[in-house]
Amino acid sequence: MNFSGKTVIVTGAAGNLGKAVAAAFAGLGANLVLVDLKRESLVAAFGAENGQRVFAPANLLEMPGASVMAQTALSRFGRIDVLCNIAGGFRMGETVHETSDENWNFLFDINTRTVLHAVRAVVPHLLAAGGGKIVNIGAFAAQKGVAQMGAYTASKGTVIRMTEAMAAELRDRNINVNCVLPTIIDTPENRAAMPKADPARWVDPADLANVIVFLASDAARAVHGAAVPVTSLS
Repeated sequence: MNFSGKTVIVTGAAGNLGKAVAAAFAGLGANLVLVDLKRESLVAAFGAENGQRVFAPANLLEMPGASVMAQTALSRFGRIDVLCNIAGGFRMGETVHETSDENWNFLFDINTRTVLHAVRAVVPHLLAAGGGKIVNIGAFAAQKGVAQMGAYTASKGTVIRMTEAMAAELRDRNINVNCVLPTIIDTPENRAAMPKADPARWVDPADLANVIVFLASDAARAVHGAAVPVTSLS
């Protein structure tokens, strides 16, 4: 898999998974457009911009932010080949009938609206260029409803349905749209939140990044609308 000369947009780039995805693509020669809410977060995660990467701080909850993201990619590298929608979030604990508007809106905004705005901004450029790849982040738990996780699984389940719909709409235009369904990701935050759990059973961000890179590669040109479970080796 070689991404030399290709441009990859990574949203949520300053997070644990975003950093792993960016590192995987960089190692394969990709030009990177790294997106997060604040430039300071991107600088802290990656250091300075260079010839291979540019920062595009943007609020993807608002369409103008997504448009700036796409224009940054085109202005710097002249093309967009891959969009990785890594931005997202997790909350749990409420039963469905006790779910607050704040938590419902937060999860659907960060998990689905960010995807909607990103694809609105990027897909027209992929169509004009003759193709591309989109990889979204669902959740293994979103394959069915889970107690005290109704809003989260509903939002991530929506990502899966969006992925399938886009794949059906765009496959004949040489655009592959797929998603991954990770279980718990091994991050410092998750280790702190669940100190009694066994992180050996969780998914390493680098392993998940490798699956994302595959789905973004020419090797996956025959894969459309897949929701790929990614679980630990244990």
